[in-house]
Amino acid sequence: MEATMTAIEMTGTVDEHYQLRLDSSLPIAGPKRVRVIVLYPIEGEWDETEWLKAASQNPTLSFLHEPEEDIYTIDDGQPFHDEA
Repeated sequence: MEATMTAIEMTGTVDEHYQLRLDSSLPIAGPKRVRVIVLYPIEGEWDETEWLKAASQNPTLSFLHEPEEDIYTIDDGQPFHDEA
């Protein structure tokens, strides 16, 4: 059984030696094992058109082109109007 875990968000920099350097001290006492999730921007991020093109050409999703998958019409559902 795994222990319950708590998450904190901090910023830092990965240096030229592939080492993570945090911008401030961690708010926990050590030594202690931790799990780390690193989020970083993708260079040359894709816009929505590129994502849609990649998805439409992905062979994993080719089953969506089969006639039995085409179950909705323009009359199905209700329009969504974002009020934000």
